[in-house]
Amino acid sequence: MTGQHPITPPPELVQQWAINATLSFPEDERIETDIVRDRMIAKIAAQWGADQELEACCEWANEAGWEGLGNSLCLVRRPKPPRLKAQALQAAQRFYANGHEDCSDEEIKDDFDTICRALEKLDD
Repeated sequence: MTGQHPITPPPELVQQWAINATLSFPEDERIETDIVRDRMIAKIAAQWGADQELEACCEWANEAGWEGLGNSLCLVRRPKPPRLKAQALQAAQRFYANGHEDCSDEEIKDDFDTICRALEKLDD
């Protein structure tokens, strides 16, 4: 294949992804985690490429005279995560309804941490 695809991350960015992925593991686990690290890099690269394509499509739509379509497309394709308050309410509802029966300890801890973060933001 000749030439470079228009959505190819610069080598410096790929190198930074590799460094960040490697450093996300404890030093004694780094050798055993090559596959996990490579998957992390692939996921980040796929997200980066999708974001580049979406940005180009939104820009094209706006330039083509479809004002607002690009912004709408971005909102639909990259929705913002629920606010902390909504996340905490959902987590509390799962605790109240015993909705953690099929959850791992990590999922239960994540819910508990979400509730704590929301409570910490409240004024005294």
